[in-house]
Amino acid sequence: MTDEDRDPLHASPEEERDIAENGALTAVSVYGIIHEEGIEELARPLSSLWWSGVAAGLAITASVVAEGVLHGIFNDHPYRPAIENLGYTVGFVIVILGRFQLFTENTLTVILPLLVKRSGTMLLAIARLWAIVLLANFVGTFLAMGFALWGGAIPMDHIDGMLAVSRHLAEKTPMESFTHGVPAGFYVAALVWMLPSARGAPVLVIVIMTYLIAAGDFTHVIAGSGELFLLWMAGELPAGQVAALLLPTLAGNILGGTGLFALLAYGQVAGEIER
Repeated sequence: MTDEDRDPLHASPEEERDIAENGALTAVSVYGIIHEEGIEELARPLSSLWWSGVAAGLAITASVVAEGVLHGIFNDHPYRPAIENLGYTVGFVIVILGRFQLFTENTLTVILPLLVKRSGTMLLAIARLWAIVLLANFVGTFLAMGFALWGGAIPMDHIDGMLAVSRHLAEKTPMESFTHGVPAGFYVAALVWMLPSARGAPVLVIVIMTYLIAAGDFTHVIAGSGELFLLWMAGELPAGQVAALLLPTLAGNILGGTGLFALLAYGQVAGEIER
């Protein structure tokens, strides 16, 4: 293709600016945006990653609270499951728009720089970030559920609803937790990939993708940890079963986010980016 073929419109500078502002981002552009975000995250101090991760854990439990509230309000409604699943999206909206550190987002964001520059130093930096953020997320969900149940922060009617919507997760086998975690990891990574193109509608993108996770009964390790911790605190689930469900979910989320989506995202631009 010649340069003349690439620009057949002969547009004015103003028109070219309008085209650039309203045109869709290319795959390479999206990759570049997320790549730079990943580099920035890897360079952040440990304390920043920790407190941002704790905040994400606290905030993501808003999904469980909202589901529990809607469960009680629409108790006798024939479409109650579809309605209460909308509550699941609330915590993700807070976390993602609040720019908090959520582990499953980083199964894509910090992996893209590694695929461009493969080195032991980069791999260690990713392992460091993953370990800090994952632990911080768990601390945040644990504190939030403890405050809700033992601190009286949430009315008991809502606690009953939160327990009701959490029990479905405890009914899964470890293998189901793993296999159902793969789509959830893939969809969260897809959400991260779509956000640069969302422009004025990020909330809509977040709601659509996370509603799919809830409606499909897929497993998300951080949101799910809040549900499982609540069941443990209420005496409905032993600690060993909590771990037996969280670890396979974690593996599934990583496989879906990193093993599938990140590699596919890289594959579609590998021949176009400079290395």
